[in-house]
Amino acid sequence: MPADVSKVLGHKELKQQNLYRALAAECLGTLLLNFYGVISCVKTNSLKNDLVEVSLTFGLVVFAVVQVFGHVSGAHVNPAVTVGMLATGRTPVVRGLLYIIAQCVGAIIGTGLVKAVTPESFTEVLGNTKLTAKGITTAQGFGVEFLLGFILVLVVFAVCDPNRPECKYAAPLAIGLTVALGHLATIDYTGSSMNPARSLGSAVLTSDFEHHWVYWLGPCAGGMAAGLLYTFVFAAPAPTHSQTTYTVVSTSDKEVKLHMKRLDDEP
Repeated sequence: MPADVSKVLGHKELKQQNLYRALAAECLGTLLLNFYGVISCVKTNSLKNDLVEVSLTFGLVVFAVVQVFGHVSGAHVNPAVTVGMLATGRTPVVRGLLYIIAQCVGAIIGTGLVKAVTPESFTEVLGNTKLTAKGITTAQGFGVEFLLGFILVLVVFAVCDPNRPECKYAAPLAIGLTVALGHLATIDYTGSSMNPARSLGSAVLTSDFEHHWVYWLGPCAGGMAAGLLYTFVFAAPAPTHSQTTYTVVSTSDKEVKLHMKRLDDEP
């Protein structure tokens, strides 16, 4: 197999332990995201739907997960992010597909844990994402989710740009705030998924897949578009290092001895 094809596929990583550490990180990270995010929705469904509470919960848990697992797997915890990385060649195909599987498994387990610790009378709706705005069409829902995936992945690419090292430490906060922004703006439209795995977890545990394709196709298409746009239009240029030339000056022994004698003669 040609070296370039092998690199794109990344199948040789299957023999490396680091891949499985990364998969565990993606699974656990998405599990935590769904547990804390969904449980905030269940609580508000039982009392009063608090938009700010839900938005902050999702934003803060993403902040925490990226901070913890960023160095292990990149902390995608979202198929839309992984699709963006796949489209631009930043993630090999095999790793990307396994990431998405791990994310989906983690999301289902996370939502399952919410169901396990929640009174049965409150588990009819487990944070399901739906086209909630009155009269909203599936095309409009797709558009909203496309733009949510777009802004999220655009921010991810920007703060993870290797030629912008100053952004490295702000990455978890920037990504978390973007997730909170998406929820604050669009919960009343589509439930603000931004994340196909997050929606899948709720859909599986409630057996409700109405309009579920919107929450896969929208964010993933938006993530792909954002990844390509940033990579080919907005990516920071590689730094240029000017070469410094040093000239070695030879000094004769006589000059050195004369200089030392002057120093000795000084009071």
